[in-house]
Amino acid sequence: MKRNPHGMNELPLGRSPQMAALMPGGALVRADYDEVGVTKAWERLLEGKHETKRQTLPVRSTIHDSWHRCAEGGIDAQRNEAPIETDRDAVEALTRGSSELLEAATRPFSMIGRMLDGTGAMLALADSDGVLINVMGDKRTVFDGMDIHLGIGGKWTEDVVGTNGIGTALWTGEPVFVHAAEHFCAGIKSWTCAGAPIRDPFDGKVIGVVDLSGHPDIFRPHNIALVAAAAREIERALADSQTAERLRLLEAFIASANNYHASDGLLIIDRQGRAIYHNNVPLPEGRRLGETVRQGGVNCWSPELTGSGFLDSVATSLPETMRNCDVCPLELDGDIRGAALVFPKSVSGRLVSIGNRASDRLKEACAQIIGESGALGAAVEIACRAADTEDVTSLLIEGETGVGKELFARLIHAGSRKSAGSPFIALNCGAVTKELFGSELFGHVPGAFTGASRDGKAGVFELASGGVLSLDEIGEMPLDIQPFLLRVLEERVIHRLGDSRARSVDVRLVASTNRDLKQEVAAGRFRRDLFYRISAVTIEVPPLRDRGDDCLLLLDHFNRNMADRRGVSPLRFTNESLDAMLAYQWPGNVRELRNLVERLHLLARNPLVAVEDLPAEIADRQPIDGALSIEADTHVLSFAEAERQAIITALSAEHGNLSKVAQRLGISRPTLYRKMDQFGIKRSYA
Repeated sequence: MKRNPHGMNELPLGRSPQMAALMPGGALVRADYDEVGVTKAWERLLEGKHETKRQTLPVRSTIHDSWHRCAEGGIDAQRNEAPIETDRDAVEALTRGSSELLEAATRPFSMIGRMLDGTGAMLALADSDGVLINVMGDKRTVFDGMDIHLGIGGKWTEDVVGTNGIGTALWTGEPVFVHAAEHFCAGIKSWTCAGAPIRDPFDGKVIGVVDLSGHPDIFRPHNIALVAAAAREIERALADSQTAERLRLLEAFIASANNYHASDGLLIIDRQGRAIYHNNVPLPEGRRLGETVRQGGVNCWSPELTGSGFLDSVATSLPETMRNCDVCPLELDGDIRGAALVFPKSVSGRLVSIGNRASDRLKEACAQIIGESGALGAAVEIACRAADTEDVTSLLIEGETGVGKELFARLIHAGSRKSAGSPFIALNCGAVTKELFGSELFGHVPGAFTGASRDGKAGVFELASGGVLSLDEIGEMPLDIQPFLLRVLEERVIHRLGDSRARSVDVRLVASTNRDLKQEVAAGRFRRDLFYRISAVTIEVPPLRDRGDDCLLLLDHFNRNMADRRGVSPLRFTNESLDAMLAYQWPGNVRELRNLVERLHLLARNPLVAVEDLPAEIADRQPIDGALSIEADTHVLSFAEAERQAIITALSAEHGNLSKVAQRLGISRPTLYRKMDQFGIKRSYA
């Protein structure tokens, strides 16, 4: 794209044909636009009458497709306006969160905006959620735009206000124009608009839209070229600012890198969690930390967070193998805008070989078990080692309800040498009646008992032959069935009910239970010989309350999955809400956390989840730190000063090594960062 003598990309401004087309002097009629036909097509769509031949519709394909998305999404076609955020604090928060985009748009918007006065047109800038964060142009048109909430704070995505230049450009990722009757909602059909998406130069993600709007008589075919050129100019400004910021982050690290050695591993990330530089660490440059987790390890929390929240998010994202790194905040103009992760030589060297021996199937199964706590890692290691040997034919998985025992059973199946194409059969013993247990396990021949299948039936042992049979809640198995199960495990042969013919089976049994089977044996409810037969290898899946910061990793995982399924942005969480969830005991374990995320996606009042949005049983169990404010000031200050002094003393004793400081104090690294930020403690105290 050429640059003009004034330093900008060539834009259709001033008295160019494009801008001249915006000047008053009568409407230009589109050759391909039939308002009567478009209106009739819209009415037929609302009546549920769909044209059978696409070519008979007087509607462009872009509009046609958008209309159908709106109709299927239940958009109110009689809506007269977009929803708008009127709370001043909320609007200010929106603009603060889009400061980089707003700054990049300053120059093109100011140049174009001055030229729109008297043309009947206005220019709008929307963020990635379709919310307007800046408007300018013809004063009368800007004033009229508020009738439909085409102003700062208005939300213009397709899923809330139907087909329009902003929302449809966000959906398609391409420049679009929507003219008059082509809008889906009746109250907006007296407007025309053209929108062009703005993409992040770093990863190509759509982060906003430039829109030109006005009443229908401003329509010209060139309008779309104007907004597309403006969007490209904003992208160029973003690229320049991002490059400059990355250079400044590198300079900030160099200025503060007192203990860094060339042999150490180094990863520098920006405030979005994107790797901008790495050395001796196997992470591809230009990738988000959050993207890397799906390939094998690192996950990034809320990239919008700054200050101690950003450092907490980085620290809690790291897998167990990377926790020994030194996380250094990088400040620009007084704000934390990134972080440097320094890995000792031994750690960075070990990272290169992580998972080299694991099969792709086993890696994929391990990736389904989200968490990096030591207790969970120990359970995964036992499962992987047991899966890799054919000598172990029976395993027992113990754990509370909701901890994810079936994921471990599937991991064992994935790690088995026969797993490619071999069956995985699961049976919940608690869901089978006593009368049908024998039939479910071993099968039956035709007419074996009243109600038996006329064709006979294979049991789960036959179905799982050559693979893995998962018997969940094995403690629920009736006592009189247990000897038959023991005999099958010993002899590897089954007999269908009513059949004298023996059938060989080759099955690896993975039993699981939420009961203490030793107590069940002592109480006479479970056979001792069967217990010893299935518990040669026992895997204890820890409850969520014993897994530390895994709660945050699981929260991120379920949040992103739910957002992907619903086609929306992930929820964000305040530090207070995260603290409340970390303090909660999670009696329902991982299943309870997953259900909470689904509930929040459906019921949360806004995308930022606060403590008030959490269920009462979670919100009422915040960390004790929050209760200190009710004490007398003298007690708070005395305790705080003791805490501050303890951190300073530990920093001095450990020469600024934050990992050792956290270990000495008996707290996590995220808590240490939060305390240091709270008390204004710098590493210079070391």
